[in-house]
Amino acid sequence: MSTIPSVSKPDDTTSPVDAPPPSRRPSPAVRARLRRAALPLGSLLLFLALWQLLAAGGTWSETLVPPPAKVWDAFVEVSTTHDGVRGYNGTTLVEHLGVSLRRIALGAGLGIAAGVVLGLLMGTVGWVRSLFEPWITFLRTLPPLAYFSLLIIWLGIDEEPKITLLAVAAFPPVAVSTTAAVAAVPKSLTEAARALGASRWDVVRDVVLPSALPETLTGVRLAVGVAYSSLVAAELVNGLPGIGGMVKDAANYNNTPVVVVGIIAIGVSGLIIDGLLLWLERAVVPWRGRA
Repeated sequence: MSTIPSVSKPDDTTSPVDAPPPSRRPSPAVRARLRRAALPLGSLLLFLALWQLLAAGGTWSETLVPPPAKVWDAFVEVSTTHDGVRGYNGTTLVEHLGVSLRRIALGAGLGIAAGVVLGLLMGTVGWVRSLFEPWITFLRTLPPLAYFSLLIIWLGIDEEPKITLLAVAAFPPVAVSTTAAVAAVPKSLTEAARALGASRWDVVRDVVLPSALPETLTGVRLAVGVAYSSLVAAELVNGLPGIGGMVKDAANYNNTPVVVVGIIAIGVSGLIIDGLLLWLERAVVPWRGRA
């Protein structure tokens, strides 16, 4: 009896050596993050290139438009001890910035606290809003330099007028945003809370405050921005040490590179603080934009 020879079937499995390499392309989420990081970096490089072209064009002198290299040299000079001179006017850039940030924290903090308290009162008590709203609008429309001289006459040239100016500048945005947020709380929520036996304080604490918190935090961000924009004005008189005082003093001597360094320091620190406030807002009110 003849035997049928067995035919071996081809192996369908592929050895690891012959397997195609896995795809190394980044995931869509990674590509989106890279794109978000590349756009600001690209805009910064484009700005530096245009700045260098403008400075090298010769249309304006280097006193008016210093090249980026000179600004970098000024940054190094005011940040270190150079030729026996420590920083600018005996104070480094970080120390100047630290003094100004302390003034902003104290002044803006006082203005924000007062704005939140008054905004809650104005949003819940009608006659309080009628009494104070015109005055807040009046303060909001005034530029800081309009009343800074008066503050100097009243409070002298030390820290008091600077902190008061920053507090007055930061107060209106928080008061207005808090008032609008409290007034926009649905009456059905407050009435339901009272029907369940909640006291007036319980309604404010458990209903009004959580509902108004997102808009209040937006007002806080605006208040800090207004305080930053008022920083140079607050440090016009006796502002050294201080980053605004450094900018003003350097401008008196046409030291444009130092002026640009101070402006960049104010802007970068402002961006960092605004980012921290935005992170705080997302942490405290994670439901914003989702409900």
